[in-house]
Amino acid sequence: MKKHNKVFFCCGLAMLLSEFWKQWCLTYRLGSGQYNWWYFPFQLCSIPMYVCLLLPFLSFGRVRRALLTFLMDFGLLAGFFTFFDTSGLHYPLVLLTVHSYAWHILLILLGLYAGYINAAYVSYLDFLKAAGVYLACCLLATVLNLVCYPLGRINMFYISPHFQMSQKVFQKIALCLGNSAGIAIYICATVTGAWLVHLLWMCTMKKPRT
Repeated sequence: MKKHNKVFFCCGLAMLLSEFWKQWCLTYRLGSGQYNWWYFPFQLCSIPMYVCLLLPFLSFGRVRRALLTFLMDFGLLAGFFTFFDTSGLHYPLVLLTVHSYAWHILLILLGLYAGYINAAYVSYLDFLKAAGVYLACCLLATVLNLVCYPLGRINMFYISPHFQMSQKVFQKIALCLGNSAGIAIYICATVTGAWLVHLLWMCTMKKPRT
């Protein structure tokens, strides 16, 4: 487990340092010294950074399993589907664009790594716990969206009630059914997608005989 902890912590630390650099570039190179809350690091694709930094301090137990399952289901899903619409990965600075692509490739690799070391022991209950982590993050994102909105444009997890749903497909759903319905369906679809990833893991990584 020590080897795995080292991998996760090194990845988390690299992500954290690169995130500080990204925020500096966005604020001082592109933002003339004014912070842009739109890029506050609390999107679904940002959560694996915090998970990687936290994992080494958790012994093998329920919380650790839930976080590993989050990486192999939700983290992998987020990294993979980002490449279906890469418009959000491009910045005026080339290095920021490179960073964005590298970040999401790392999400995929972390998801695969977490699945490799965890999927053989994972259960349906572990997915429910990982989904609980995701929904808790959605709740916290909503709080940030409401509390920090007076400070600037902020749309964590793309579920702010102050902005029209902008994610592809769900944007059209929101236009037809209303923004609140679009947000709710988006969250449900994310959980469903992660569940399908979880089922794939369970089918491909058989549990060892006891």
